[in-house]
Amino acid sequence: MPYKHPEVLVETSWVKEHLKDPTIRVAEVDYDPVANYNLGHIPGAALLDWKRDMNDPVTRDILSKQQLEEVLGRCGVTGDTKLVLYGDFNNWFAAFAY
Repeated sequence: MPYKHPEVLVETSWVKEHLKDPTIRVAEVDYDPVANYNLGHIPGAALLDWKRDMNDPVTRDILSKQQLEEVLGRCGVTGDTKLVLYGDFNNWFAAFAY
């Protein structure tokens, strides 16, 4: 079955080819970074901790646009950056972040 929006997906070989591209930022979104990111990750990948970075602590919901811009800004993401997300639980939390 083809993807509805294949333009938002990249292959692992594409990521490998673009690791040093300054316009690309790779971020690992983990529910449990101790068991995942801290044990190994794509070289140069930023960590987005699902519980700490990606949830509003008051509303217990996803972040507002402004909050997300602040989190991504700390990771070096700008309006000109292509962001590649991957993560634990078979990319489940990367999909949530997307």
